[in-house]
Amino acid sequence: MASNGRNIREQILGLLARKDYRPLNPIDIARKLELTGAGKVALRKSLRELERAGEIARIRKNRYVLPAEADLVTGKLSIHQVGYGFLALETPGGADVFIAAENIGTAMHGDRVVARISRDEPYRRIKGRREGRVIRILERAHDTIVGTLQRSRNFYYVVPDDPRIGHDVYVGQVSNTPQDEPAVAGRPLATSKVAPRVGDKVVVRLEAWESRHVNPEGEIIEVLGPASAPGIDMLSIIRKYHLPTEFPRDVLDQAKGIPETVDARQLEGREDLRGEFIVTIDPDDARDFDDAIQVEKTGSGWRLGVHIADVAAYVEPGSALDREARRRGNSVYLPDRVIPMLPERLSNGVCSLKPGVDRLTHSVFIQFDKQGSAKSARFTRSVIRSAHRLTYKQAYAVLTAPPADQLGERLHLAWELAALLRKKRFEHGALDLDFPEVKVWLDKDGRPVKLERVENDESHQLIEECMLVANEAVARELKKRAIPTIYRVHENPDPEKLAEFREFVLSFDYRVGDLTHRVELQRLLASFRGKPEEQALKVALLKSLKRARYSPQPLGHYGLAKANYLHFTSPIRRYADLVVHRALGRDAALRRPVGATRRPYQPDVAEITSIAEHASTTERTAAEAEGDAAQMKKLEFFQRQLDERKPQIFRASIVDVRNYGLAVELPDALVTGLVHISSLMDDFYVFEPARRQLIGRRSRKRFSVGDELSVFVVRVDAFKRQVDFAIALAPEASKKTRRSRGASRITPRTQ
Repeated sequence: MASNGRNIREQILGLLARKDYRPLNPIDIARKLELTGAGKVALRKSLRELERAGEIARIRKNRYVLPAEADLVTGKLSIHQVGYGFLALETPGGADVFIAAENIGTAMHGDRVVARISRDEPYRRIKGRREGRVIRILERAHDTIVGTLQRSRNFYYVVPDDPRIGHDVYVGQVSNTPQDEPAVAGRPLATSKVAPRVGDKVVVRLEAWESRHVNPEGEIIEVLGPASAPGIDMLSIIRKYHLPTEFPRDVLDQAKGIPETVDARQLEGREDLRGEFIVTIDPDDARDFDDAIQVEKTGSGWRLGVHIADVAAYVEPGSALDREARRRGNSVYLPDRVIPMLPERLSNGVCSLKPGVDRLTHSVFIQFDKQGSAKSARFTRSVIRSAHRLTYKQAYAVLTAPPADQLGERLHLAWELAALLRKKRFEHGALDLDFPEVKVWLDKDGRPVKLERVENDESHQLIEECMLVANEAVARELKKRAIPTIYRVHENPDPEKLAEFREFVLSFDYRVGDLTHRVELQRLLASFRGKPEEQALKVALLKSLKRARYSPQPLGHYGLAKANYLHFTSPIRRYADLVVHRALGRDAALRRPVGATRRPYQPDVAEITSIAEHASTTERTAAEAEGDAAQMKKLEFFQRQLDERKPQIFRASIVDVRNYGLAVELPDALVTGLVHISSLMDDFYVFEPARRQLIGRRSRKRFSVGDELSVFVVRVDAFKRQVDFAIALAPEASKKTRRSRGASRITPRTQ
């Protein structure tokens, strides 16, 4: 008989793996294993844990099997807004499984499910892709949804904000409480004197959903406010992704007790760098500055100093501040606010490397030879006084002008080194996967007024290269010391995924070789650089690669072509970096956090693994929330143009041609949309699938992938997240079209 849970788990797996095993229920399994009393209780617990972990599967009549024996797989379900889904398997190396809409059952986007693989070859709808059917939901991704309250004749229902949730949620009868006071954003329904109104954004707690033939049901637990009211859209994002909006009282109290200035006692044992010429370079609207640099030319090459805010000097392991930072995992950057990992007193105050004030830092000094190869690295706790706080725009202006002062000379020197490091990095096999960004500028009411494309110019590249080499140096050091820490890993891609991407690229008439060879992938990336389809192809490539994550093992970084890599340079906004700082500072000679009373923090591999998994999860959540919020504001930007009847003209590129129209991308807004064939009124266009062209029957005018257009918005579907555009005609042509067809059209103004 088993003496503990681990032995029972091993016995269960051993029993299910036997060649003569036939599916048994818990009672029969207990009998086979000769368990009695407490053993039976432990058995049921172990069965639940093994099923949740995907190591065993439960089939009909509550019987258990090994998943592979019953063609069962476990994974996370991703649903497309048109209804079908893909199951990302938890077992390494397995290709995604296609799930048709009718086979999803009551599963929702993000749920962890068990699916049965279909062995019926003709049933497959995607060539080479396995297909399955969801048979069990192991874990719901969310127990609440955010949506807009609506009403039919007989009942109220909520339309989810997420188009991937394809069912409205019934909420029964809404209370008829008097509605004479205005709605207050973020008010829980339980404490509100106001019933939710039709058109309000609400949070609904979902009830158990057992049958796909009826809609899910739920209960409204919070009224966010009218959907059109300022700030409600971002509040709905916050609730959708369960982001924290306030710090607990004990966390704020602890932060309040931290002095805003550095005193002499904190400088003991630190290297004094306050006389060095050190600068920070950050975005225009940055409020926390956690990295600073200095570059000097030496007789043998270069000396780079990277100085990172010493958050570990203020956040003691296990403290209220630490627990909350660990729970949050990272800061989240929404268009109208930052949800910080640390309270503002630290993130914008004593830990922020503001110019002209003393700040505690953890410094990395790297010596490079004249060819840009790192020869040595030194790590030390330090104190700095930043000489300048530069924005990227200011730094770019300095770099593109002849050096006129010490700042100009130092920045030009820094760019010489950064350019050399960047060149060597790509020679070593790094992939150029940089994407431009679009910043959404808001007015005081949170409404979008401008979309600004942010290029990855020399000022960004300078900082990027300095941070990359610092991260790599710290990774090498911790690996050499064999100290448990969190690495940033990006594993090699699956050959099957690269083959699928290759087929996609071939449809754009590119010459493509074997993409499992890094050199060929680099060549391909270079071949479509600057082309209209570059963004679409890069996005497709990213989907073919594995997602970067945190791990306790140094598994290497495929995209950066680095064997050892981690995140060290942003401890204000990433908890993983704080863990790395503590690991690097695990030395009796280095100071412990101010006021620390506990023994030195030495987490084991199990704890590091847990933190790495949690940090990977919170990072994904933050990325999805940030992308969702930015897309929402972009759609609002275009909708406001329609409402004001002043649509701007945007340059666009055709990235795909279909029989129903032209898929276009706006490079200045990073938005994709459709020019519907019905809007091409100057001729009757016929689709030529072999050449992927639309051809005018009379004029023989052709629209092909890569063509440049000028477009303006004509329709916005906020729910489906879709934008339709029309081609902007030259004024003369536009007039001729209106006279000949009697059509009315908005004359867009030039951007």
